[in-house]
Amino acid sequence: MNLVKLFAGSTVAAASLLPLSVSAQSFTVEDVAGRAVSFDAPVERVILGEGRMIYGLAPIEKENPFAKVVGWRNDMYMNDKGGYSAYVAKFPEAADIPFLGRLSNGTLSIETVVDLDADVLLLPIGDKEAADEIGLEATLAETGTKIVYIDFREHILKNTEPSLEVLGKLFGHEERAEAVADYWNAQMARITDTLEAAQPEEPDVFMYRAAGLVECCGTFGPDNFGLMVDWAGGHNIGSDFLPGYTGSINAEQVLASNPDVIVITGANWSNTEDASGFVNVGPGSASAAEENSAVLQTLMEHPAFTGSKAVANDDVHAIWHQFYTSPYQFVAVQQLAKWFHPELFADLDPDATFAEFHEKFLPIDYQPGYWADIKPAQ
Repeated sequence: MNLVKLFAGSTVAAASLLPLSVSAQSFTVEDVAGRAVSFDAPVERVILGEGRMIYGLAPIEKENPFAKVVGWRNDMYMNDKGGYSAYVAKFPEAADIPFLGRLSNGTLSIETVVDLDADVLLLPIGDKEAADEIGLEATLAETGTKIVYIDFREHILKNTEPSLEVLGKLFGHEERAEAVADYWNAQMARITDTLEAAQPEEPDVFMYRAAGLVECCGTFGPDNFGLMVDWAGGHNIGSDFLPGYTGSINAEQVLASNPDVIVITGANWSNTEDASGFVNVGPGSASAAEENSAVLQTLMEHPAFTGSKAVANDDVHAIWHQFYTSPYQFVAVQQLAKWFHPELFADLDPDATFAEFHEKFLPIDYQPGYWADIKPAQ
């Protein structure tokens, strides 16, 4: 509605509507920390406290997920060169957005945050303790920057849909957020409904977290990839030993657990300091199948895995690590289910699922390469 035309000639009447206009633009979000955060107007300047939040933001701001981003952490560049490159190729201006440090390790400059004059600083829920310790909320409140917490990592069942809802409200695309959540639920149901009906035996699965970055035997507890294993009809070995979503268990325990299936998380970590021996899976990595198989063979020479049923049966795989910090978990669950129950899910095509998701929701084209399999030694 054009208020200027509607009330032309009545400056008093028009002026009286200004508070109502502001009120009509105001909104409140409840973040995953249970905090109600109010805004007087739609946000225009956003800092991503984790760069990989772009994976959650992209289906909400499909036209240009960087349009309102004025700063972001450098973790996407460092820890997922393939994903970073795909987005920068489509949106070259993203390469000029300043990188910030990390709050939880003390490298985030509060002065830089203040200088960016943002409406909102989006932080992962894992940073809340560090933010509280330094009184970050009160400090930024004086500058007009508000903190909002989202989570696609620590409690994925509890927080994925609410995090999408928060992003939808912040960026004015609530219907898109709801559509993404509906797609997430529908694709998950293709697995969970089938498993509920068939009740297959669950294989014992060891998730080897970030091989090449984390020494053996980093893994996942009862959330994140551990929960994805459960959703896919497997038994996550790490859940037997770890209370949190991530941690490590010793090699002797892995060997004693004798997993039926081993799945390694990987990515293009070539920008990451000291990374070596990793499995390069992720967007555009389909051509690395032979190389990845060789890396998997080498990783399986570790004493934690030698002699296991998984190695004996060549039931060893790799999957994109960044499924663990994005709202794309349904894709990972579909691929895990095919590995765990190949006959039950013979007709399921996770590549087709993710390609469709890109077509419907994402601004970049789908590039396969998000998983890999070991090939029998010749």
